[in-house]
Amino acid sequence: MDFTRKPIQLRRVVVTGMGCISPVGKTAKESWENIRNGKSGAGLITRFDTTEFASKIAAEVKNYDPLQYFDRKEVRKYDPYIQYGLIAAEEAMKDSGINTETIDKDRAGVFIGSGIGGISTIEANKMMLMEKGPSRVSPYFLPASLANLASGNISIRFRFRGPNLACVTACAASTHAIGDSFKIIQRGDADIMLAGGAEYPITELGIAGFTVMKALSTRNDEPEKASRPFERDRDGFLAAEGSAILVLEDLEHAVKRNARIYAELIGYGYTSDAYHMTAPDPDGSGALRTMKMAIQDAQLQPENIQYINAHGTSTPLNDKTETHAIKLLFEDYAYKLKISSTKSMTGHMLGATGAAEAIFSILAITNSFIPPTINYENRDEELDLDYTPNVGVPMDLTYALSNSFGFGGTNGSLVFKKFEDK
Repeated sequence: MDFTRKPIQLRRVVVTGMGCISPVGKTAKESWENIRNGKSGAGLITRFDTTEFASKIAAEVKNYDPLQYFDRKEVRKYDPYIQYGLIAAEEAMKDSGINTETIDKDRAGVFIGSGIGGISTIEANKMMLMEKGPSRVSPYFLPASLANLASGNISIRFRFRGPNLACVTACAASTHAIGDSFKIIQRGDADIMLAGGAEYPITELGIAGFTVMKALSTRNDEPEKASRPFERDRDGFLAAEGSAILVLEDLEHAVKRNARIYAELIGYGYTSDAYHMTAPDPDGSGALRTMKMAIQDAQLQPENIQYINAHGTSTPLNDKTETHAIKLLFEDYAYKLKISSTKSMTGHMLGATGAAEAIFSILAITNSFIPPTINYENRDEELDLDYTPNVGVPMDLTYALSNSFGFGGTNGSLVFKKFEDK
């Protein structure tokens, strides 16, 4: 067996498939149509009694019936975050047109991020333990709750025997999963990667935890207006759920099978604030360095970027810090950028949010359309950039940047390019 390795020649990486189940749609296409039309996925929480909760609102996946996708045994085996991941992966694979019988599965991998993993399974089994004893804890408890089991089950579903990875980097998890998958293909360790995130945080414990941190909006009388990134009266984010997954592929591999190519992934940045467990560094240095790193990796200049899908959580600190970081990096050009936060419609999908926003960034490029930031009613005098208020706008795009920042000071940025076969 020859273990000699050829010198690395970095390969081009393209997006050939997308899948998404979100508060604004059960497919990537439906989610995008509602995003471009400014439709909110917010509402009152339906799955538990919120009488004692200060925040009673969230962005749930609407009318979700797991039995439409899985048999009863599978429903018992899979935490909903795993279910969402499998649904998005199935859509992404179908969208890509990949024939799993003809590819080299040893060179196909999976990398799925999650901020929390199977918290609903943990809650349910803790209750069972306390009420009925240890013998009644489900044998599926650990496999259903571990944060790497979305990736594991997707790998099993498609028999992908390449990298099988997961990351738990809070709200940047799926951005990191996509970025690291990009590097895996770029350096030649795989030809295909299913990359993204999955999350199901709208549980009693999840909402209670975020509420006592005062991270969530309490605009309970107007759920659809609760998420208002960059707007003066923002009071917290809106918890959301779902999954978004991309098929990343080596360009040569994609061309050989005559794949449809959505866009090219050309840059990835990742840094740490090294500042606080939950709050961003107010000087914006971590976000600035992440964006700079992604743009440098793409071999671009800041003024090449035309659109930023911002992290834009609708929290007082994040929106101020992100705006400051954009101004520091882009200087006067910051005022010419188009910026929007699609979290104004989806809410904050935590570990899945970066992948959803990567999809929206790619579709912004392919559809020549900037999605809006809805609920922008009153300007915050400190936040004076163009956030594409309330109504999306047509715009021919070549380059888009997508940002994700998470608890623990973890940051990630991706740069996508309109595909050109050059």
